[in-house]
Amino acid sequence: MATLSIYRNLAFVVYLTRLVLADSLADVDHVVLFMQENRAFDHYFGTMAGVRGFRDPNVQINPDGRSTFFQLVDSHLSNATDHLLPFYLNEVGGDFVNGTQCMVAGSNSWGANQAALASGLNNMWAIGNSPYAVGYFKRQDLPVHFAIADAWTVGDMYQEGVIASTDPNRDIWQSGSINIPGGNVNSTQGPVLDNNESPGCSSLTFTTENGTVLRSPKIFSCYPYDWKTVPEYLQDAGISWKSFQAVQNFGDNPLPDFKIYQDLAATNESDPLVQRGLAMSGSGNWQGGLDDFKRDAAAGTLPAVSYYIGPEELSEHQPNLPRDGGWLWKEIVDAVVSSPKYNRTVLVISFDETGGWGDHVVPFHSPENTPGEWIVNPLTGKNTFAGPGFRLPFVVISPWTRGGNVFTEPADHISQILFLEQWAAARGTPFMSAEINDWRREHMSNLTNMFDFDNPDTSPIELPFAEMPHSDLITDLLDGPMNCERLFQGSVQPPIPYGNQTAETSLVTEQGSKSVRGSLTEGRYLVIESGNFALAVDSDNALIAANTSDLKFADASQRFVVHATDPSQATANTFRISAGADFGGNSTTYITAELGFGPVSGGAVFEIVFLRASTGYSFREQTSRKFLSLNGGKVSLTNELEGLKLFSVTF
Repeated sequence: MATLSIYRNLAFVVYLTRLVLADSLADVDHVVLFMQENRAFDHYFGTMAGVRGFRDPNVQINPDGRSTFFQLVDSHLSNATDHLLPFYLNEVGGDFVNGTQCMVAGSNSWGANQAALASGLNNMWAIGNSPYAVGYFKRQDLPVHFAIADAWTVGDMYQEGVIASTDPNRDIWQSGSINIPGGNVNSTQGPVLDNNESPGCSSLTFTTENGTVLRSPKIFSCYPYDWKTVPEYLQDAGISWKSFQAVQNFGDNPLPDFKIYQDLAATNESDPLVQRGLAMSGSGNWQGGLDDFKRDAAAGTLPAVSYYIGPEELSEHQPNLPRDGGWLWKEIVDAVVSSPKYNRTVLVISFDETGGWGDHVVPFHSPENTPGEWIVNPLTGKNTFAGPGFRLPFVVISPWTRGGNVFTEPADHISQILFLEQWAAARGTPFMSAEINDWRREHMSNLTNMFDFDNPDTSPIELPFAEMPHSDLITDLLDGPMNCERLFQGSVQPPIPYGNQTAETSLVTEQGSKSVRGSLTEGRYLVIESGNFALAVDSDNALIAANTSDLKFADASQRFVVHATDPSQATANTFRISAGADFGGNSTTYITAELGFGPVSGGAVFEIVFLRASTGYSFREQTSRKFLSLNGGKVSLTNELEGLKLFSVTF
């Protein structure tokens, strides 16, 4: 078959895949968007099996020769060392195992996060934010979170929308913009860079570690905001929606930040935007919103789009307990999975921002001066991108995301809107959020590649037990942080292991694997399979097709690493491929066009295309324009497209 016809055939396969996927999206009746508070990906899931965590083979190496795992330490912090690695918060055991649940770390402000980012070096979390920022939990501390991520699909390249605090990130989540100059919003209000909720304009402030307050001379965050929100688009398209929220919701509903909701609340309380977006559930009860959501889920009567916004004490915002947040995760997941409409429901669990916790992955962002994305930092005068920011925990629960998968496409809060757009179009009720900037619309995932509509799985799953959050016996109000601090006083903020770390003991992960879905990005050891065979390196340092193993993480000869030809373009699909670090990790371990090994300069470039979850990926060598094949147990390049399955492994 001619090369050109092969290429056209590949394009047609991808086109047909998108058509089938769009048709299948039409079968989804309910989308539930549940956003929590202030945790980072490494902080929660850095040790998880099969994700881009502490085993990242593509971690950025800075000019000092050290990776972003090595955070700088100065004499104000310690004289015992010049760096701090990520560390397990409960390493010393004892009461800390419970006390650290209510500990605090750094600041989630614009200034503190920009200081930690250090103009892209991402090595100033300890000095610029807090040494606790690089502390992490493990599975035993977050059993519900881990179990849900393992049972369905976790995204390990999902980023906050803005390198800032709650309001900017929740505003972009439900409106598509924070109105950085040059973007698609025509407004003099904003940009939204902080949690200003006072009418009028304010200047941005930043409190340093020693308590000094820095104030920008420029005016920012003119409030309230006047661009169109996603619920307004849903309303116009005839798509039912509702915000389920507790009375004391920590101010996490972003809709009151917008002028139209404020005006309607003052003049027309019966307006659907007010009734669906602002109305509270319950009479001051923290379970308000949750009870209503569970009732409607059980009856199969949820609206087409549900936003769930929980009470402050269950939000996971420090010092609120992650364990209590896990209880809320389980309540929401159980309500969805036990609903008679589970087979037509998608639940998205995300976090708004990092909350002063750190992450080792330098944020994927737009080129300098991209309209609506770059801004002069009002505190430093330097040009910087506003977002997307650092990675966050992100899990999608549905019959089409079951099975313990990792989704690798770059995504942020905009992605949830893009998914709603794709889903609404498939249903015949399309809308398009005009506020989303062009660069994000092009480069942020719409999440549809996460789903395997060919193989839905609605089989039951038993999640770990989650203890009911503690409440005051007299008032019945939740008091988890106060109870935690009372019980474990002196064992809340753990010791920081200055000078007592090695990479081998600090950068640990679980052994295991996850099936990969979505357009490929760097950051993982990969097992490449077709049928009963896996690509491997034999004792003579040659490529072979070896038998697959159920313990995919166990065979070092079957680990490979992809290296983007242009690392600045996280959504590009051309890579060089090297054998895993166990085979030298040096410049001569790159697969060549002859399917041997050579230096990086001679490494073959492969176009790696995600076809669909049930098919896998095509690997096309760019010089010969042929596809990598393991067919019949032989490693070759052929004219026939072959779908290869990928597994991300940690060991």
